[in-house]
Amino acid sequence: MADIAELNELCEAVFSKRPMILVSNRGPVEHQMSGDGRPEARRGSGSVVTAFSSMAQKFEFTWVASAMGEGDRVVSDNGQAPHLRSPLPGHKINLRYVVTPRRVYHKYYNILCNPLLWFLQHYMWNPPYNPNVDAAVHDAWETGYIPVNQAFANAVIEEARALEQAPIVIGHDYHLYLMPEFVRQGVPDAVIQHFIHIPWPTPQYWHMVPDYITRRICESLCATDLLGFQTIGDVRCFLDTVGEFVPGAAVDRNDHTVDLKGHTTSVKVYPISINVEEVQRIANTPRARDYETKLAEDTGEVTIVRIDRAEPNKNIVRGFRAYELLLTRYPELKGKVKFLAFLVPSRTHIRQYQRYMDEIQQVIQQINNNHGTDDWQPIVPFIENNYTQAIAGMKLYDVLLVNTIIEGMNLVAKEGPVVNNRDGVLVLSHSSGVYKQLADGALSVSPTDIEGTME
Repeated sequence: MADIAELNELCEAVFSKRPMILVSNRGPVEHQMSGDGRPEARRGSGSVVTAFSSMAQKFEFTWVASAMGEGDRVVSDNGQAPHLRSPLPGHKINLRYVVTPRRVYHKYYNILCNPLLWFLQHYMWNPPYNPNVDAAVHDAWETGYIPVNQAFANAVIEEARALEQAPIVIGHDYHLYLMPEFVRQGVPDAVIQHFIHIPWPTPQYWHMVPDYITRRICESLCATDLLGFQTIGDVRCFLDTVGEFVPGAAVDRNDHTVDLKGHTTSVKVYPISINVEEVQRIANTPRARDYETKLAEDTGEVTIVRIDRAEPNKNIVRGFRAYELLLTRYPELKGKVKFLAFLVPSRTHIRQYQRYMDEIQQVIQQINNNHGTDDWQPIVPFIENNYTQAIAGMKLYDVLLVNTIIEGMNLVAKEGPVVNNRDGVLVLSHSSGVYKQLADGALSVSPTDIEGTME
């Protein structure tokens, strides 16, 4: 396995030949308006930002992302300004914000991306009852998803044409499935890569949405030179989906390639990981140490920790139910065990996520009311987006619970063991994308097995 120095040398060699444009819905920097009306920069959130944070400090490239709020719109002059330099310390990257009409972005993000595609790819729909692909969904595809992807492609094409060489364009995830096709049309010589962070379901599950949507997505992804997934299972499902939905596609399941319209796409496995040195550096900053000291006051003889976005596939409620069962069956543990839950609110404007967040809070309250005492609270929730605090929490666990139902990868399961100070154990669901990598060092559970998780 290559070490950091070897990887840096490889990146230097690649980027010295071609410039890079990285593209994602969320970018590495988000600007929020301060009380005096000025935009203030802060680190963006999400797995893409986490994965590429070290590259942003070592290599110069352009990052194209959505303007996520008024602050991003202001600094980009509503999308009219060219790219700007990242204001975060250590960053060497240029930022290019894509500004789209709010109504168009709403259709793109809140109807098509979430919940339709996200729920589909996480097997979260309940087919007898949902999804209902009505006129609003068809409209969101035509007047939301397609135009936003075209807007991203236009920004990439403009950046690419200003360069002396055709760039490497690396797109990310389900938000931008149609971008590769548009970029290929505008910059034929670009090296186009796309990485999909979430699971890719079977062709049978893709039939839950109109075939024309699935076919268009597959055709666009086959305009890439390299398409990356988290697991070999995702690769196989994608190849099967192309074989079923795309007429004329030649799928090679041995070499993992697709030939379509004279172009060959390689489909590979690249399980995303973490920057160990950076995570450990953050864990030892004065701010993290302050959090660690404060959090230590809430630990028990045994401390269970979970760190998740508050999303249905994270299986948070079942994790709490397993803890509740533990307290019920072994009452002698009351007062000795603590559960610290670091939960980041996610997509709170989408109904399904609102309901799940409400359910999480109700379960926490119920368990604390039924099992707590005047001087002991079974579950201590931290419902906020505070990465440094979460890293500090990882240092204190005796048990790190990662019982996700399904996901592409889980970086918490990788971050926790590299900073933990208490020789803690990782409890990991075998349906998590990270399971095959970490199975030998974890206790495995079925995500639906409350009894097994309790044990």
